[in-house]
Amino acid sequence: MTTFPDDKHVTVEDADAGRRLDVVLARALPDVSRARLQALIRAGAVMRPDGLTIEGPNSRVKPGEHYLIRVPEAVAPVPVGEAIALSIVHEDRAVIVIDKPAGLVVHPAAGHATGTLVNALIAHCGDSLSGIGGVRRPGIVHRLDKDTSGLMVIAKTDAAHQSLSAQFAAHGADGRLERGYAALVWGIPTPPAGRVETFLGRKANDRTRMAVVRQDHGRHAATRYHVAETYPASHPERSPAPTALVRCTLETGRTHQVRVHLAHLGHPLLGDATYATGYKTRIPKLGATAQSALKALARQALHAELLVFEHPTSAKSLRFISALPPDIADLRAALERGD
Repeated sequence: MTTFPDDKHVTVEDADAGRRLDVVLARALPDVSRARLQALIRAGAVMRPDGLTIEGPNSRVKPGEHYLIRVPEAVAPVPVGEAIALSIVHEDRAVIVIDKPAGLVVHPAAGHATGTLVNALIAHCGDSLSGIGGVRRPGIVHRLDKDTSGLMVIAKTDAAHQSLSAQFAAHGADGRLERGYAALVWGIPTPPAGRVETFLGRKANDRTRMAVVRQDHGRHAATRYHVAETYPASHPERSPAPTALVRCTLETGRTHQVRVHLAHLGHPLLGDATYATGYKTRIPKLGATAQSALKALARQALHAELLVFEHPTSAKSLRFISALPPDIADLRAALERGD
């Protein structure tokens, strides 16, 4: 019989009598995901010494039964590692937190087969990854748009991937996760603090864009916001186009959620080429320095500045804050001065 370094042995305890096999194995082997165990059972990699056939993941176990779980070594990922510089905020055996720069795509896809965050992570820590789902790859549990900068957490182990996935699925409802964004917007939202709750779906005539849609055409989305700063307060004669710094907290995690919700309020992001197209006429009303800073920004003024999550291993709450990157900070300063 072929053996592997990660082979596991599990004996069924009395308290587990009658439970599903995949459930019992998942409880006994917290470092291996239940989905991975189900795949191993179906592949014939889980066996009993008595030779009796295991019908499937939902087979019921009996006390004292012994199971051998043959866990093959994780295979190499399809994406290749690339030496791409990363701004690492925190790293340990379970997770890595990075401050993603604008312009970096998170995952390989059509048009971006290389040069992504996943390629960079494989090069940086590929040897320490534990084989999430049987493939030695980083566990991406959330994403940022290519042109959105800020904090991301990535799982390095199967167990960490399970924990973080559950936290992001709950979107902070259980108190473990918090995600905050800083955004520079056109106009000043009224009231200065509130909550946007809609359903979001892809536009029928443009699948690259999201829109507020009817309930049966989209997914529930909720965002809390508050106006942190307004500009310009001192020189309206120089820059008559009001703008603001708005901070948003996610209650859900939908594609383009912050961008669409702020546009829905009538206050789209500065620099957003997708959702602020009707606001180009306001650009000449900004001060000359602000116009130059906005042109240099060349992206939406959105930054994921706050990330709080429960560490998958220690259960300790970790909190990270990222300062505005230079391009957004320069624009904010120019707006504040009214230049």
